[in-house]
Amino acid sequence: MMSKETIKALNKLLQGEHMAVEAFNSYIDEIDDKDMKRTFQEVQNQHRENMTVLSNYIQDLGHKPDEKLGLKGVMGDLMVNMDLAGDTDPSYVVNKAIKGESQGINMAEKVLRGRLDDKSRNLAGEILRKDRESLSKLQQFKH
Repeated sequence: MMSKETIKALNKLLQGEHMAVEAFNSYIDEIDDKDMKRTFQEVQNQHRENMTVLSNYIQDLGHKPDEKLGLKGVMGDLMVNMDLAGDTDPSYVVNKAIKGESQGINMAEKVLRGRLDDKSRNLAGEILRKDRESLSKLQQFKH
């Protein structure tokens, strides 16, 4: 049986991925440039894939994935939408996305520093690697 601490850490990672998907819904809505929009959609899809992998893994461990955004996620989503309200410059959207992706990476690094079994650590490490790739994709649009 997996420790409660491990399941809690995996669910925290899952919630972070969910927050990213929601934030990218807002970012994508503000982007007109086709290449930029496509890249943002790729990043969002990567977060969706991460959610699926994490949810399935948690279920395979005999636990229920916590797929709710929670208060922190709802507040984060609200802040993103308020930030993007009105006429938004594309570079502003890119910077917000980079900041959010960086925060997600920091959270994933914290999860990795926690007490995880090898398989959970490998999964979290793979998600962290993919999130870093996503950050790199976003940074190409930074001016």
